[in-house]
Amino acid sequence: MIAMRECRGLEELEACVQLQIDVWGYADGDVIPRRVFLVAQKIGGQVIGAFDAGDADSEELGSAAKMIGFALSLPGVKAQGTAGRPVSYLHSHMLAVREGYRNAGIGRRLKLAQREDALRRGITHMEWTFDPLEIKNAHLNIHRLGAIVRRYEPNFYGSSSSRLQGGLPTDRLVAEWSMDSARVAARLSEQANDRDETTGLQEDEQVIVPKAVYAWKAEERTRSLAEEVQTRNRERLQDAFRRGLAVVDYRVDGAGNGCFLLGKMDPAVAG
Repeated sequence: MIAMRECRGLEELEACVQLQIDVWGYADGDVIPRRVFLVAQKIGGQVIGAFDAGDADSEELGSAAKMIGFALSLPGVKAQGTAGRPVSYLHSHMLAVREGYRNAGIGRRLKLAQREDALRRGITHMEWTFDPLEIKNAHLNIHRLGAIVRRYEPNFYGSSSSRLQGGLPTDRLVAEWSMDSARVAARLSEQANDRDETTGLQEDEQVIVPKAVYAWKAEERTRSLAEEVQTRNRERLQDAFRRGLAVVDYRVDGAGNGCFLLGKMDPAVAG
């Protein structure tokens, strides 16, 4: 009973603003205001909402009350190829899912709704940033959606008021999603058929993210342990990218630890 569609009207855009606060605990300075969501829609971006069509408690309160997630993207232009030809793409800046609806595939469905809308408009490339210490998010982005990673941005946003950041630098990896590529199509097909395979992977190195990092970030007395993991992994990933490697897959072991798999990426597979 979860419906995915473009957000409509100011009330639903305002619900996106409130959902940021509910999910991340942002202070006012970090919250994206309603007018930015509105502008994004007007200039070719995306504001896609997830709505609980079966939420009887909010039946009389309107669709904004039933919003349980959203994805925001902004249009971008970048140079590509040796000639530096400008090409358009989408930067997926934010995706949020309300507590109580997580681990139910809502995030993946929002990404697929973004892909469907983009391809319909002739846009084939999307990028977004994500926290290298967030195991479930990395697994979704890389393993399930088929994105690759070749860039590391230290402290990308500066200081953050989000409780999920745990006071650590806002390091981010850049996901590159070639939405019409054979690699992505194969990965989405694998997930649809409940298979767990690897497409276009030549594994050379691994970088581990311990599951305990979540608990370490949450407590001031153990935060230094989380920062040690962040610093060590930053150095390893940056070194791998300088040597021409890419994050080509991501696995989660039986104990819940995450693992970046690095290897040479065939350009034909990446694109």
